[in-house]
Amino acid sequence: MTVTLSERAAKHVSNFIAKRGKGVGVRIGVKTSGCSGMSYKLEFADEAAPEDIVFESHGVKVLVDPKSLPYVDGTELDYAREGLNEGFKFNNPNVKDQCGCGESFNV
Repeated sequence: MTVTLSERAAKHVSNFIAKRGKGVGVRIGVKTSGCSGMSYKLEFADEAAPEDIVFESHGVKVLVDPKSLPYVDGTELDYAREGLNEGFKFNNPNVKDQCGCGESFNV
């Protein structure tokens, strides 16, 4: 099982942590929400929780809680700019369907 960051995403996270002055990486998870069933949780982590599963990608730690891991296993988190919009994009091979707005998904 693994969760990775693209080089662009890792650079963005590293820059943000440096500006913020603290943090160990990024925490990825899922929650029940939206019209398709689940949505992603993404936050900067100041420390790892004892139950976290920790991956490292391009020198940045990715923390995932054990309940979320089956839903995000194999996911690559990218950071993309599309026109005037920019942000993180989840490339999750487990997604079977997602809502029209892209905010929620199911596996």
